[in-house]
Amino acid sequence: MDEHYQPGQVEAEAQQYWETHDSFRVVEDPAREKFYCLSMFPYPSGRLHMGHVRNYTLGDVIARYQRMQGRNVLQPMGWDAFGLPAENAAMQNRVPPAAWTYENIDYMREQLKRLGFGYDWSRELATCRPEYYRWEQWLFTRLYEKGLVYKKMATVNWDPVDQTVLANEQVIDGRGWRSGAPVERRDIPQWFMRITDYAEELLAEIDRLEGWPEAVRTMQRNWIGRSEGLELEFDIAGSNERLSVYTTRP
Repeated sequence: MDEHYQPGQVEAEAQQYWETHDSFRVVEDPAREKFYCLSMFPYPSGRLHMGHVRNYTLGDVIARYQRMQGRNVLQPMGWDAFGLPAENAAMQNRVPPAAWTYENIDYMREQLKRLGFGYDWSRELATCRPEYYRWEQWLFTRLYEKGLVYKKMATVNWDPVDQTVLANEQVIDGRGWRSGAPVERRDIPQWFMRITDYAEELLAEIDRLEGWPEAVRTMQRNWIGRSEGLELEFDIAGSNERLSVYTTRP
């Protein structure tokens, strides 16, 4: 026996054993309590960075702890692989977007395996595959048929480099979180969901979320955006029309 720990050798042997024996593959077992552990899917940019390592290490620790408690743990992995950032990166590298994306996925999958994370790779998905996004399209059409989505002009945060709209949380000090480019304000047709129709129900359920940090719950309340106020109408001089104004400080 070697007197010194050889991490490269030990890790390789353990990972080979896990892969050969499907150690983290999950099958239904009604006799065991279930636990679902999902970390945010990575964007297949080509290489993992330390932010990925931190994020997925935390998730893996939770999954392994729950597994040690005897629970039937499902920890899947996938790839947030659809959208303009992937297409723009492919164009910059002068390769077809599909080839660029799948090559990156293959490389990053091996990186995740070398890190020793306990994923059920039999359930791997990529959002750019038809068998995945067909259900996104199906769900959208059902929402549209029920009148729960609508289209209107809206002022958005526009990233001129990634050529895409950014959420407020993706704008850091006036710049895009990924490209670093100064963000522009533009009026663009956008699809919206009628979340406000469910505002009261959503707000009530937030208070019942056990174990959620208060900062996260506050973020969700702010996202729902419910407010109380008055709608006032003013006469317009020289016109039969009236001006409607909503204010939270009447």
